[in-house]
Amino acid sequence: MLLFQFGRSQSVTISGNVESTADVENIHVINTTAQKFTITDKSGAFVIPVRLYDTLKFSSVQHNLKTVVITKDIITSKTITVSLEEHITTLNQITIGKVLTGDLSSDIGNVEGKAPINFYDVGIPGYTGKLATQSERRLNEATTSGAGIPLNPILNAITGRTKMLKKRIAHERNDALINKIRKNFSKSLFIIDTLDETYRTDFFYFCEMDENFYKTCAGASDMVVLEFLNKKLQQYKANQNED
Repeated sequence: MLLFQFGRSQSVTISGNVESTADVENIHVINTTAQKFTITDKSGAFVIPVRLYDTLKFSSVQHNLKTVVITKDIITSKTITVSLEEHITTLNQITIGKVLTGDLSSDIGNVEGKAPINFYDVGIPGYTGKLATQSERRLNEATTSGAGIPLNPILNAITGRTKMLKKRIAHERNDALINKIRKNFSKSLFIIDTLDETYRTDFFYFCEMDENFYKTCAGASDMVVLEFLNKKLQQYKANQNED
């Protein structure tokens, strides 16, 4: 029993590889027993510490969830290869628009409308960058003015409208990011540490309210985002216990 317990308690670092017909980068590899996690690289490779009989879970938006229990053979070889099944969402067949038969004489009569003309067609320059949101356009109008005395920026600054518009833009930006994070990370995060579904919306709102939320998570790697979410989850649960 002592020898068994000693072997069970020894932690080793294993190298693994994920295989799939879909993209194998940024798959979340979670040791639910030891509360450790990592992310696969672009070739599907990963490294993670494990012990005998630990449970690994492989989570990704593109794949079905898979669970692997660490065996003696894996501990001995310190390697593992895992095949994941691509997650496929089937949709009901629908028909959009006119049905074409292949007979030009009849199909021409079924086609309606004309192709839209854009600025390339008439040889004039046009804007191809990111379109501003309504709040961003309003902020631009509030902080700029035409010829003459710039009264609009002065009045908007005095009345607080400029500050209000900046806060609105920040809220929309944070809201879009937290919705993306919730979609991509919920499955992996709550494998690491469970949270009742009735509290999950409130939890993500709690994350969004963190003053460092956007700076930490915008454009960050999956590993950084998961670490941030896991830390906030511990804080959220601690607050629940105090309440």
